[in-house]
Amino acid sequence: MALTGRAALLAVAGALLVLAAPADLAAVAFWLVVAVIVLVIAVDLALAGSVRVLRFERSDDLRVRLGEAAEVTLLVANPGGRRVRGLLRDAWPPSTRPAPREHEVDIPPGERRRVATTLRPLRRGDFTAAGVTVRALGPLGVAARQGSHRVEGRVRVLPPFLSRRHLPAKLARLRAIDGLNPVQIRGQGTEFDSLREYVVGDDVRSIDWRATARRADVVVRTWRPERDRRVLIVLDTGRTSAGRVGVDPASGDPSGWPRLDWGMDAALLLAALCARAGDRVDFLAYDRAVRAQVSGGGRGDLLPALVTAMAPLQPELVEADAHGMVAAVLSRLRRRSLVVVLTDLNATALDEGLIPVLPQLSSRHLVLLAAVADPRVAALAAGRDGPEEVFDAAAAERQGVERRQVTARLRRHGVEVVDALPDDLAPALADAYLNLKAAGRL
Repeated sequence: MALTGRAALLAVAGALLVLAAPADLAAVAFWLVVAVIVLVIAVDLALAGSVRVLRFERSDDLRVRLGEAAEVTLLVANPGGRRVRGLLRDAWPPSTRPAPREHEVDIPPGERRRVATTLRPLRRGDFTAAGVTVRALGPLGVAARQGSHRVEGRVRVLPPFLSRRHLPAKLARLRAIDGLNPVQIRGQGTEFDSLREYVVGDDVRSIDWRATARRADVVVRTWRPERDRRVLIVLDTGRTSAGRVGVDPASGDPSGWPRLDWGMDAALLLAALCARAGDRVDFLAYDRAVRAQVSGGGRGDLLPALVTAMAPLQPELVEADAHGMVAAVLSRLRRRSLVVVLTDLNATALDEGLIPVLPQLSSRHLVLLAAVADPRVAALAAGRDGPEEVFDAAAAERQGVERRQVTARLRRHGVEVVDALPDDLAPALADAYLNLKAAGRL
């Protein structure tokens, strides 16, 4: 049961009558007013439609990209004998920003009404409906019957793939590398393409001496990058992936977007580029166990499979198990492949985790490690206006030195490193892949 503002006004009017009554009749007036109010409420409740008999049907589970709006519909049927008139609330988690919060409903007996709620999620992941609450008013509008129903419903919010805008430029460069454009790019490959005359600047190791002996001019071999190579993208979902950097693209929150989400965005651009290049792409999310995996889908279904697998991932507040991660990678790869690890260049975490086991991985595969840098560190390093800013600048400079040192150590292990600001990580990782492709290292 619920009382409305009209019940409060009725009580105020009754109180005024009691105050206006003679002193010797005040008690009688009080109980008379109480009886009238209780009777009005009871009659209104008796005539209100029943909320228990209502039946609900929800639309199928929805999928929407972060930053977009989703409309969830609810079909409400009234099999009872009285009209249900009042308010309905389809409750969802606050981070989905449901609107409107309440719906006015008027459902005659035996009929149905459709209710639509618009969600604008602020976070990626799976969100379930909290329940449906209906308040059916009586004909006097003084009291209402109220009840809640558990109606299953789910919305999966997918990664937004913001770096998609860089894909056309990267594909143009890929076509140039493959020789599909008129522009010719010099570079080593692993598959023989053709012979041509030597020009200044060519690598002397590419000279074909047998062909040169048959001709009057020096002849060199040209190469093209191999296709159908294997690329495994490993996403670290350990505690370091929970740190927020940059600006949250969905809400504009200056506290930032999780490193995990920046890594997902870079992984999607790289996967799209690799698929267009004819390479096979696998995906693995790992901290102390495999959280998600995708095994080499075709070009058409790769990105949908990736965003579906990434959507429910959340940072796990545990230290990542580097030994387990390397073992999981090695168990999936039989021949030499490109292994892209999206993690953080945290010196302490890498010293205790990944660096000791890197030789097992880099001796058998080409390893590319990508990390997102915090732009606030660079801003702090520039501060010199007071003692506090100088202290912050010193701490920022020290962190920068540590990142450069750990980068140098990784490269000594034969690991390629990409360390870029949040908005630059995805295109920088794509460029690193294309550089490896052009140099014939894949």
